[in-house]
Amino acid sequence: MAPIAENILRIRKELPPEVTLVAVSKFHPVEALKEAYAAGQRVFGESRPQELADKAVELSGVCPGVEWHFIGHLQTNKIKMVLPYVTMVQSVDSVNLLSELSRRSLEYGRTTDVLLEVHIGAEKTKQGFAEEEVLEVLFDADRFPGVRFRGLMGMATNTDDESVIEADFCRIDSLMAYLKDLFPELTAFDQLSIGMSGDWRIALRHGATAVRIGTAIFGGREPR
Repeated sequence: MAPIAENILRIRKELPPEVTLVAVSKFHPVEALKEAYAAGQRVFGESRPQELADKAVELSGVCPGVEWHFIGHLQTNKIKMVLPYVTMVQSVDSVNLLSELSRRSLEYGRTTDVLLEVHIGAEKTKQGFAEEEVLEVLFDADRFPGVRFRGLMGMATNTDDESVIEADFCRIDSLMAYLKDLFPELTAFDQLSIGMSGDWRIALRHGATAVRIGTAIFGGREPR
């Protein structure tokens, strides 16, 4: 069995069946994605618009049923590159992006599933909404008819201190529960995407419904 397949099967054994495994395939060649697909993987996460579009086109005829999630910072002028292919944009980090995604989606005659990225880590360089900004967006959800709010996405502080990671995930999990109670009309708001290769097991203890795993599946990246 190929190492990629072995890695996927090992991870899946620990994942509850209701948790989505998003294989973060950025910087990895199409051949690696085909190996993952052969092992049953169907959801892939990319963070570069051109790379996502190129891979989606190349795999469209040979790997039916693939779902593409965009997981990186998305500039509004690059929306048109990913919208024809993505099932979900996990990394919506500004009202400006949200507005443009809604407008473009309506032009395409579709509704795009989105997660609001919440800034929970300590690093100031990370993207995302503050918690009060998430509230403002959802109170005004009707302003964005081209998107469907599915939940939250977040990245924990980059640290080896598990107590800090626990605190970050606990915070976004609590926010998720609060929002579900506050906005019962958002019936599809049920997704919490937290946890990556180094901390996904911790994320499972704090309500993760999706984990974004790259290195633990594909190995080290090969930047282009």
